[in-house]
Amino acid sequence: MWTRFRSSGALRSLATWDAAIIAATVLFLLIAAQSVEHFGTARNAGHLVIDLAPVLLLALVMTLIVMTGEIDLSVASTVGLTSAAMGVMWNAGVSLETIMPLAVLLGAVLGAVNGLFITGFGLPSLAVTIGTLALYRGLSYVLLGDTAVADWPRNFTGWTLGTIGESGIPNLLIPMAILAAAFAVLLHATTWGRSIYAAGANPIAAAYSGVAVRRLKFWLYVGSGAMAGLVGVLWTLRYSSARADNAYGLELTVVAVVLLGGVSIFGGKGALPGVLAAVVLLTAVQNALRLAHVSTEALTVVTGSLLIVAVLAPNLISSAGEALRARRRRTA
Repeated sequence: MWTRFRSSGALRSLATWDAAIIAATVLFLLIAAQSVEHFGTARNAGHLVIDLAPVLLLALVMTLIVMTGEIDLSVASTVGLTSAAMGVMWNAGVSLETIMPLAVLLGAVLGAVNGLFITGFGLPSLAVTIGTLALYRGLSYVLLGDTAVADWPRNFTGWTLGTIGESGIPNLLIPMAILAAAFAVLLHATTWGRSIYAAGANPIAAAYSGVAVRRLKFWLYVGSGAMAGLVGVLWTLRYSSARADNAYGLELTVVAVVLLGGVSIFGGKGALPGVLAAVVLLTAVQNALRLAHVSTEALTVVTGSLLIVAVLAPNLISSAGEALRARRRRTA
């Protein structure tokens, strides 16, 4: 396993951009705990974990998709559509135990639609998922309109905000940690993970090497949709409200943390630890700004700015490194 992890290129990434993001995250947490009132409290730490759950879950699969050189901008709209569908089913008298797996299944179907257009018809993922971003959000309003379904069982809604006994540890932390660890092992220590890197770095060479690139991408989109369906369930229960506009704009945050975490927008490069650190960093920044009573508009500006930094900084660093190596060769 160690050999596979080392050969995946993750160690090289950890030594550079990932390490910088992890260090920046730790530094920001320390500074915010000292300078922002209530930020360092155990209660706020619990809220921070709950806040980052949707972003982290969506970012796990988005990381794999971007590593293959594709993107999925429809994730937030999928969350909204599955939430709206939950509201319709609940009003129709379907039990929540039945609704939850159906919501995840609906998300998987919506992801499969993306995957079919992208891998089956060869359409660009950016264009397809921008289209389904609008389509799925529109269907959400067709199902629920501007109404909200809010009478969800307290034992379910309470769990999403609750803690493990008297420990103060949020219930969501354990399943999130297990999923993050599972994705890290799959990406960095398995043949399947190496196929993702290969498909992003050079899809033609990967195909000649035996990687079923189209099939791989298709199932990644199915997984992205299923994860969005799961987030739709969590979002609905956390806020005790099924609405058509749930998770509106969340795709911007998800893409921002993936790119800020060091995953190349062109595919083939990146590692999960940097993405996990970026999730914590961006969520913590937004949390600290809210505690400092900064407006929602300013939060959007911060997210957009970090997205620009995430795209530009790795490329600038890479270009500077290439220039330095070229200069050394000329002077040698």
